[in-house]
Formats: sequence, C-alpha cells, structure tokens
Amino acid sequence: MTNLVNAYKHSKPLHSWRESFAVYLKPRVIAMFFLGFSAGLPFLLVFSTLTLWLKDEGVSKSMIGFFAWVGITYSIKFFWAPVIDRINLPLLEKKLGHRRSWMLVAMLSIAAGLFFMSTLSPKESLTVVALAAVWVAFSSATQDIVIDAYRIEAMKTEYQAAMAGAYQAGWRVGASLVGSAVALYLAQLYSWHIAYVAMGCFAFVGIITVLLISEPERVITQQTIANEQRVIDYIERSNKPNHFIAWFIGAVICPFADFFRRNGKSALTILLFIGLYRISDIALAIMANPFYADMGFSKIEIANVTKIYGLFMTLAGALIGGVFVVRYSILKPMLAGAVMVAITNLLYATMVSKGHDLAWFTLIVSADNFSGGFAASTFIAYLSSLTNTAYTATQYALFSSIMTLPAKVISGFSGIIVDSAGYSAFFIYTASLGIPAILMVLWLIRSNTKKLAESDSG
Repeated sequence: MTNLVNAYKHSKPLHSWRESFAVYLKPRVIAMFFLGFSAGLPFLLVFSTLTLWLKDEGVSKSMIGFFAWVGITYSIKFFWAPVIDRINLPLLEKKLGHRRSWMLVAMLSIAAGLFFMSTLSPKESLTVVALAAVWVAFSSATQDIVIDAYRIEAMKTEYQAAMAGAYQAGWRVGASLVGSAVALYLAQLYSWHIAYVAMGCFAFVGIITVLLISEPERVITQQTIANEQRVIDYIERSNKPNHFIAWFIGAVICPFADFFRRNGKSALTILLFIGLYRISDIALAIMANPFYADMGFSKIEIANVTKIYGLFMTLAGALIGGVFVVRYSILKPMLAGAVMVAITNLLYATMVSKGHDLAWFTLIVSADNFSGGFAASTFIAYLSSLTNTAYTATQYALFSSIMTLPAKVISGFSGIIVDSAGYSAFFIYTASLGIPAILMVLWLIRSNTKKLAESDSG
C-alpha cells in the first residue's frame, strides 16, 4: 500500500502525456506483448472456445457450465507458486536463468496438451477432454505464475501499468484473435481437430520469445533477508534440524506473513476486494458464446465481432488503462473500470429482445471489451504494487488466484441460472455482482486519502 500512498502525494499528474505513451517503446514492454500472447492463447481454448466445440457436439448447457470449473486451476495456482519461486530446474537454470527456464517448460507442456486435445472427440470421450483441458489449464496457470513474476521484476513500479497494458494487449491477441477467432474460422472451414493442431503450433510464439529475452534481476530487501535468517537460525538451533521445514517456512509461510506484516489490519479487506473486483465479467464470460449462438449468430459472425473487431476495442481499453495509470496513478482509473464493467453487463440484457441484430451486437461487445481491457490493466497494476519482489511469484499467484476463484465457482452454475431463469435475469445478476467491487474501490480511495493526510501531518 506504500506505493499507492506515495502516488497520492502528487497533486499533479505523474508524467506528461508524451512520456506516458512513450513507455510502450521500451524493449521489455514490447517483449511483454509476446509473453502476454503466450499467456492468452490457451485460456479460451479451455474456456469459451471449448464451450462452442462442446455445444456443436450436443453437450447440454448445464454440463457446459460445469466446464467453467476447469478454470479453477488458475485460481489455485498459489499452491505450487512457492515451488516455482524457490526450485531451480536442472540444466535449464544454467542456460536460461530461473524465470525463463520455468517459462519454457510450461510453454512446451501447453503445446503438448493442445496437440493431444486435437485428437479427441467430446461426444465420444467427454471425460478425457475434460482431463486434457485441466492439464492445459494447469500448464497455462504455471506459465502465468512465471510471466507475472518476470513482469514485476523486469521493470520499476511506475512502469507496471505499461507492462500490464502490453501484457493485456498480447493476451487479447492470443486469446481473442488466435485462441478464439482463428480457432473458430478453422473449425468452421475445416474441423475442430485442425483448429487445435494449429493452436498447438501457435504456442511456439512464446517459446521463441523466451529464448530471446534476458533474465530479470531480483531485488530482495535487507529486512526480508533478516526475517528469513531468523527462521533459519531457529531451525538450526533446534535439536533436530529439518531442512524441509526450513524451506517450507521460507518459501510458503514467509511470503504470506510478509504481506500481512506490510498491510496490517487492511490485509484481509484487500484480499476480499481482490476476490470481488473481476467477479462480474468473469461470471458472465462462460455463457457468452452459447448466448451468441442462441441469438442466431454464426461462428463467423461471433469471430468477426467478438474476436476481431472486439479485440481492437479490448486493446484500446488495455492500453488507455495503462496510460491513465501512468498519468494518474491506480485507484481512480480502477474505479472507472469497475463502473464500466457493471454497466456493460446490463447492456447484454437488452440483446435478448433484439435477437439477431448485428449492429447492436457489435455496439455492446465493443463497450464490453473496452471496459474489460481498461479494468484489467488498472487491476493488474494494483496487484503488482502489492508484491514484495523477494516473493513475486508466490504473492502475485495468491492475488490472481483470489481474483478468479470466487468468480470461477459462481460461474460454474451459470448454465443452471440460464436454463431456469433465462438470459435477461442472468445478465442483470452478473451486473449486480459488480456493485461490491465499486464500493470497495471507494473505500480504498478514502483509506489512502486518510493515510496521506496522516503522513503529511506527521
């Protein structure tokens, strides 16, 4: 929270507009675009793109809804993040460095999983498809842990919003343009099997990027070193020293203890806020493609509007969100993002009565994608500001897991809500889920203003 309080001390914008936009020309910011592409590629292939494949195979909406739980893998990645923070990979560590070696292994695993999915048929082996999707999601979540750690360690705090903007832009190209639009085109023109083979090939974009970038430098504060040394000294003084226990405390306990030490009484409230901020748009996403199909839109129309035209709106939202955070700090842009997401969810309810109206479809998807991109960039910058670089992977994995877990659990019941109450009620319900996030951003703004006043008076 210290970074946010310091940012609030500026009575004028932090940078000029020219400086704010020029940040996207930095080499590591450019590299983050391609790493974002690699992170985004598999996400929809085990999420909304997969749900359309399942619908084509005649799988029920209720069963499709349960496939949202595949995404819970992304929400529990903090369980193995400490391993990635502390364990070195033999051979690869010396060649590539700690972060890059883990990235390479995760990316190769994703490619293998997508190639395997291309050999399956949901109609004949739905369980195997689900297990393969879980494997790809696990590998993708592992990749996310390392890329997030790299992003935070590679650039200073003031550039994290730009890194987040570039990451979001690359993520959307990988997820929406390739992992969804290109996949839908290939599925329409050829088959779903060909589509997933092609997606496995696209995974090599990230692999090539990893081989070209340099390893970031990790900065560990003296206080963090001292805290861990006290643990090691205590273990060594015991009658039966246990090196595993010492490692576990240093890798798992210390990162969480560090977060609560730095944030004090606000720590639990911050974690609650993290779990609420993205819940509205994530809960809606699982039923988006089935909804478009039920409104009579073809795969090509869905791809054109949501994955190509909508992509540019998402990129605009992500990049503009990054610029606004560089210029105005984090909290106020984050509030704007939360409000926009809730409003655009309500707009979806109007589509139910309009049916197959391509112009209205384009307008609403544009607003939704711009809002989602803007909100995501500002929120990633906020999460990054909460981490200690000594525990980057572990702490950020915890934050991003908490960000998605409540939404993933809730979205698993989306199909049941649609079947029982209809799409209009579902969209109103998802919009209402955004209200707590808006209220909590207002609380954060008030809390930071109070801390600023106390620091100035002191």
